[in-house]
Amino acid sequence: MTDASTGVSEHHHADVSGGWLRPAVFGAMDGLVTNIALIAGVGGGGAEPRNIVLTGFAGLVAGAISMGLGEYTSVQSQNEQVAAEVAKERRELERNPAGEARELADAWVQRGLPRQLAEQVADALRRNPEEALRVHVQEELGVDVDERPSPWTAAFSSFICFSAGALVPLATYLLGFSSLWLALAVGGIGLFVAGALVARFTNRKWWISGGRQLLLGAAATVATYLVGRLIGVGVS
Repeated sequence: MTDASTGVSEHHHADVSGGWLRPAVFGAMDGLVTNIALIAGVGGGGAEPRNIVLTGFAGLVAGAISMGLGEYTSVQSQNEQVAAEVAKERRELERNPAGEARELADAWVQRGLPRQLAEQVADALRRNPEEALRVHVQEELGVDVDERPSPWTAAFSSFICFSAGALVPLATYLLGFSSLWLALAVGGIGLFVAGALVARFTNRKWWISGGRQLLLGAAATVATYLVGRLIGVGVS
């Protein structure tokens, strides 16, 4: 995209710090794999379709709540840790601004910036404490104090996407079919489609991303199905 007033070409990046894509992808994939594997294990053990559906919905509710709470807690804890480090850096800048400026200049010199220019920029930042804090935190911690992920966004993204993913292998039972293999096949299609959709955000080939998710899910499904068969035979 080109700005007509300046003739400068502009480009836009995707939001990589909003905190929604990772939990959404993780939630959807976990929901799919968890419930496909759960259904395979219970079905492999000889459970009736009604019991498979009950197990699947129990897995959906428990997993979605667990994923949502886990994402909220992990992201909130990370933000609190970052806030503590930012507060520590703020105190260091207040106590020893000259020393912090030298530390910043040294870091830029190591990256190839001329010493004189690095010191001039670091010294200029001292006149703007908030900007100095932002730059120091970004250089030392690798985070932007203004773009921390939202724990609520992460929690809801994970909760909703896990629920949607976990519902896919149950769809055939809800439509009146009782075949375990049909449910697993639909779940496999869901895994492939979910992986292919993720490729839209990562610039990977869609069929590679979809195939990878299908293979990983298939491995989990085979393992739980065999366990279900062994336990079912042993119990019977």
